[in-house]
Amino acid sequence: MSMVAIQQMADRVAQLLEEKHGLGGRDLTAKLRRGKRLLPRKVRDAADALAAAAEMARNPKLMGQVDMGQVSGAYDVCVRHLAGIDTAERRRGTMVGMVESVGIGVLIFGIVIVGVMYWLGYL
Repeated sequence: MSMVAIQQMADRVAQLLEEKHGLGGRDLTAKLRRGKRLLPRKVRDAADALAAAAEMARNPKLMGQVDMGQVSGAYDVCVRHLAGIDTAERRRGTMVGMVESVGIGVLIFGIVIVGVMYWLGYL
């Protein structure tokens, strides 16, 4: 595997992070810095390993230290996870969560108001 192949892998994972999570940044390292909390630990560790390999691949002397098996495994883990994310379902889940929290807040507020009215003798 060459420097170009490792860089293409890192670029593909960075592209998937941008598509699926909307993360900005110029390369994989910048995107990971912004969105580490969005990824599970196993995927986060694999993406970190891939970003480190991409950095090492830029230097010809360090290229010999890159473990190609680890790089391809990390790429597979990242792509498998990121390709399985449905952005519409994720947005829908976020909206449902927001509506639920607002609804519960309104319900609790109503119960408190009725309780105060009962306590003051208006009911």
